[in-house]
Amino acid sequence: MSRAGLAARLRAGEALLGAWCSLPGPGPAELLAAGGVDYVVLDLQHGLLGERDLPSLFPAIEAHGAAPVVRLRANDPVDIGRVLDLGAEGIVVPNVDSVEEAESAVRATRYPPRGGRGFGPVRAGLTRGADALEDVAVIVQVESRAAVECVNDLARVDGVAALYVGPWDLSVSLGRPVPPSLADPELAEAIFRVRVAADAAGLSAGVHSIRAEEAGALAAEGWRLVNVVDDVTALRDAAAAGLRRARPS
Repeated sequence: MSRAGLAARLRAGEALLGAWCSLPGPGPAELLAAGGVDYVVLDLQHGLLGERDLPSLFPAIEAHGAAPVVRLRANDPVDIGRVLDLGAEGIVVPNVDSVEEAESAVRATRYPPRGGRGFGPVRAGLTRGADALEDVAVIVQVESRAAVECVNDLARVDGVAALYVGPWDLSVSLGRPVPPSLADPELAEAIFRVRVAADAAGLSAGVHSIRAEEAGALAAEGWRLVNVVDDVTALRDAAAAGLRRARPS
C-alpha cells in the first residue's frame, strides 16, 4: 500500500478523520471513502452489514486511500481473526470493561508465540505484506462505568492503539439520559478521564460522533480519532431537511 498503515499513523500521533458505515453493499462505503476520510468503520455490531459483505467493501474503501476498519459484534477471537484475514487494518472492540478483555483482543490479533491467532490470511495476504499482518490498530471502546474506572490500566495494555468513547452506552451505564449530552457533567467528567489516560499513555483517543458539527468541536478540542459522518444519520438528516424545505410551515 502506498500510504502508511492505520496502526502506524496512530503511533505517529496523526489526527485522523473517519466515517461510519452501517449500510450493506459497496456503494455507501465507497462514497464515504471517496469523501477523503482517513478510515471507514464498517459496523457489524449495530449496522446492517454482515461478514459476507466485507470482501467487497474493503477494496471499495481502499480504492480511495482510506483504511478499512471493522467494529466487531463482540470481543471474540474468532471474529477478530476472520476480519483480519479478510484485510481489515483495524478493529473497534466493543464493551471492553477490563484489562483482561483488552489483552484478549490484542492476543487475537497476534500470531504465536505472542498471541493465539491462527495463520490463514485470505485477502490480507494479497493486500498487505507478511510483516504487516500483525500491525493492527486495536481500538478499544470505553462505554461503561467499569471501563472508565480502569481506563488508566486499559491505556497501558501493550498493543492497544487507541481509546474510543461510546457516549450512548456510557451514558446509559452512568444512569444519565439518552440521547447523551456531552455537556452533562457526569458524562463529561468520565470522557475527560479517558482523554487524560490516553494522553498519559501516548495513545490517540476519540469520542463517537455522527454529525459534522459534533466532529468539528471534538477535532478543535484536540481529539485525534474523530468520526465526521455516519451514513444512516446523513441520509435521515438530508431527507428531513428536504421535507422541511418542500413543506414550509
